[in-house]
Amino acid sequence: MKRLILTTALASLVCGGALAHSKKETTEPADGTTVGAVEEVVLSFDTPMRITKISLQGSSGPIELTSETGTEATTRYVATPDDPLESDSYSVEWRGLAADGHPMQGSFSFEVSQ
Repeated sequence: MKRLILTTALASLVCGGALAHSKKETTEPADGTTVGAVEEVVLSFDTPMRITKISLQGSSGPIELTSETGTEATTRYVATPDDPLESDSYSVEWRGLAADGHPMQGSFSFEVSQ
């Protein structure tokens, strides 16, 4: 019985990595940076993620985004602002579903200075 418990415990440790959630690897623009212009907002993940919502907010309110990627699971999600971003501070919030079905969310911010 002890051997069965030990085997089960070890198997769960080994398999745990395979069941881990996706992680946000990088963003463009990078979190906390100041950039001269923004052509697109990019979220990169270590495993495919289906983004279900993304929003871009400036000091004057929400900014419309157009998804270049669609709603399919991807490791690189791209959205473009409908209008050029002026000098301001911006925040991005996103939600999605990892490949294992778990909901994920995150946020980052950047500044445009022209």
